[in-house]
Amino acid sequence: MTRRSCAIYATGIVCAFLLIVGIVLLVTQVFQIMINERIKKEITLAENSRVLSSWINPPVPVYMQYFFFNVTNPEEFLAGRAKPHVTQMGPYTYREYRPRENVTFLENGTKVFATNPKSFVFLPDMSVGDPEVDLLTTPNIPFIAVMNEMHSYSFFVRTLVSVFIKSMGVEMFMTRTVHEFLWGFKDPLMAKLHTLKPEVDEYFGLMYKKNGTHEGEFVFHTGEKNYMDYGKIETWNGIRQMNWWSSDQSNMINGTDGSVFHTFLSRKELLYIFAADLCRSIHLAYVNDTEVKGIPAFRFAPPPDVLAAPDENPNNAGFCVPAGDCLGKGVLKVSVCREGAPIVVSFPHFYQADRKYIDAIEGMNPNKEEHETYLDLNPTTGVPIRACKRAQLNVIMKRVPGFPQTKFLNETIFPIMYVNETATIDDDSATQMKTLLLIEKIVPNFPMIILGMGTILLLVLILLVCRNRQRKTTKDDTAYTPVSNKSDDSPETHTNQPLKNGSYIAMSPVEAQKC
Repeated sequence: MTRRSCAIYATGIVCAFLLIVGIVLLVTQVFQIMINERIKKEITLAENSRVLSSWINPPVPVYMQYFFFNVTNPEEFLAGRAKPHVTQMGPYTYREYRPRENVTFLENGTKVFATNPKSFVFLPDMSVGDPEVDLLTTPNIPFIAVMNEMHSYSFFVRTLVSVFIKSMGVEMFMTRTVHEFLWGFKDPLMAKLHTLKPEVDEYFGLMYKKNGTHEGEFVFHTGEKNYMDYGKIETWNGIRQMNWWSSDQSNMINGTDGSVFHTFLSRKELLYIFAADLCRSIHLAYVNDTEVKGIPAFRFAPPPDVLAAPDENPNNAGFCVPAGDCLGKGVLKVSVCREGAPIVVSFPHFYQADRKYIDAIEGMNPNKEEHETYLDLNPTTGVPIRACKRAQLNVIMKRVPGFPQTKFLNETIFPIMYVNETATIDDDSATQMKTLLLIEKIVPNFPMIILGMGTILLLVLILLVCRNRQRKTTKDDTAYTPVSNKSDDSPETHTNQPLKNGSYIAMSPVEAQKC
């Protein structure tokens, strides 16, 4: 066997091997399954120390922006001469730090216990003013809370309390600095109540005692048993289900805390988040594909049915407490889990809420770009790439018999302030993410690469076979004999030199046969 034949046979064998292996790998999707399983294992708290470290100390910077509604016509509103007019103040921006503490793995690493204290540092360069100087006029929430607590008392008792509060100089609206209203001040009405009931704190502030404290003790699933459970909350403050709403479904603690999600997200699924500050779970639905820092992402946002009225979404009837006492679309009363004032939450500027709430306040301008809550999640890893959590705090102001300050009031959901909590993946984490996604994209294509190599060798094999056949054809060409024009009687035909028939084929003369 010549060297050329050996080359042809070897090329054919390798070509056949590559084509067979490539087709088998492509059909069975071995590499796709392998990389998927690897990613599922990588993105778990128990398996990967890097993921655990990022979960405990998130490298992504989180910013909390506070916007306040300054009331410009409190006297006209209380006198019933005009609806309230507000102007937006803000943002007052704080860097939020949220490490996880007391991290303890449970049940062979399938669950993990942790607390999540949050601390805030003011950022003047990202703010519109100085919160310790800027003044804010807003409803007096301690006063409204006292009136709300007096509903069960007689008209006579309410009148006496009203006169007593009036003698202290306490009004329905108060003016304080942004810093005082946010982080706390000694309120005269609360201080007086403290002397009567020591359990009542004499300080008031929307974020009072929330700088450096956590929202509860959580037990999370690590994803070790089932990757779909990664990050889901098992218990909050030792309970698996709340008890302040009016239905079992509304009391369920569903989903994660919003910081992590399972891998391989689908556009068709709903994502659940338990929001401790809202005292409930909410769901997010797919909106569109997007991209952040070169990383592909799915955008998820709360659909309108999350805060829809029960006649639009019967599942929300359980959030009416007492049962049947429901507000309209786009607002949720959370005072059932927060003692004191009748607090209502909504999206900023009553975005997605009933038009009557927007029209009741001059200065409301809801729009999707500034007021929508959304999460941009990488669908392969489930990691949040960008997040904007936006929520508004409101208080119910209404007529309370015995309090003459309220005699001209119709029930109004009054906006106090809203927060815009934002986070975008940092550059280092984005680079690591893109590297992982590149590997995830290349490895499953190995069968195609193998098939490509096999196809190239097939073309080479065809070329070698064709050239080899061409060479053989040239060797097998037949001999030919030229016809002489001389007669047989010519003396030249009788010479001793033998006659030659034809010429040379492949450099070898062919002897003519004798007559």
